[in-house]
Amino acid sequence: MNNDYRVGIDLGGTNIVAGVVDKDYNIIARAECKTAIPRPEADVCDSMADIVKKAVKKAKLTMDDIAYIGIGVPGAVNPETKIVETSPNLFFTNWEVSKMMEERLNKCVKIENDANAAALGEFLAGSAKGCKNAVAITLGTGVGGGIIIDGKIYSGSNFAGAELGHMVIVKDGKKCGCGRRGCWEAYASATALINMTKDAIRNEKAEFSYMLDAVDGDLDNVTGKTAFDAMKDGDATGKAVIEEYIGYLATGITNVINIFQPDVLCVGGGVSKQGENLLAPVRNIVEQERITKNNDKQTVICAATLGNDAGIIGAACL
Repeated sequence: MNNDYRVGIDLGGTNIVAGVVDKDYNIIARAECKTAIPRPEADVCDSMADIVKKAVKKAKLTMDDIAYIGIGVPGAVNPETKIVETSPNLFFTNWEVSKMMEERLNKCVKIENDANAAALGEFLAGSAKGCKNAVAITLGTGVGGGIIIDGKIYSGSNFAGAELGHMVIVKDGKKCGCGRRGCWEAYASATALINMTKDAIRNEKAEFSYMLDAVDGDLDNVTGKTAFDAMKDGDATGKAVIEEYIGYLATGITNVINIFQPDVLCVGGGVSKQGENLLAPVRNIVEQERITKNNDKQTVICAATLGNDAGIIGAACL
């Protein structure tokens, strides 16, 4: 029996991914499935347990080789009570996920906010490695935030800190899943980008719509890439969507930098795969708007180098 291995689970609004992580922070095997929400808590736990077993089998290990399991969950997560107090994107409250998973796998199960887990992963093995203070932003179903201060996860006195996606950037703006209006998440998440793209297509006046043609006339095929791809091909509507989206994203990032002044702010999640097409214009805006624009030392804005693996590695290292 070798207990150098741990399993990290990234529980997202769209997908659940489990990875077996070794002592050097390498993911040696993984398995995944659709989250398929809304559905009962027990069903989600059954799916997580199933992919954990599949990932361990792919790694040619047994559950006896696994020291413990960590889960990154979106929402307000209390690592001490091991309860997910609220998760708007999963529609759960007071979810005893650790207890339910321990019953299924007979292993110690630790939990943390998913963005905090991703920030820890980047801090240990990614773009924030070696930093003292760092912030990780995750652009997915929602906008997650993870904050590392003096090398430790900051989660506040009630374990709901770092919910950066729920700061308001537009007063009385769009309705957010948390119930508030104008949250950053409602404007800068991948979900928001998809909705903005669909609205732009619906509002086009021209006889031919480049983006509608690109999705075969079906708005259900729109993804976070649709407008970026259209912009790259010179489509004016796609360009307008991306410029609006980047403006909202940069507004929130500027706020975060002004408040925390991290060494590094890294951007992860599906939208971050656009790389410099996303980050270069964001930097241009932030450079003009941040409070420290005349300082010698500035926050480095970069892509999260671990990509979607950050949440798995961070969860495995809780």
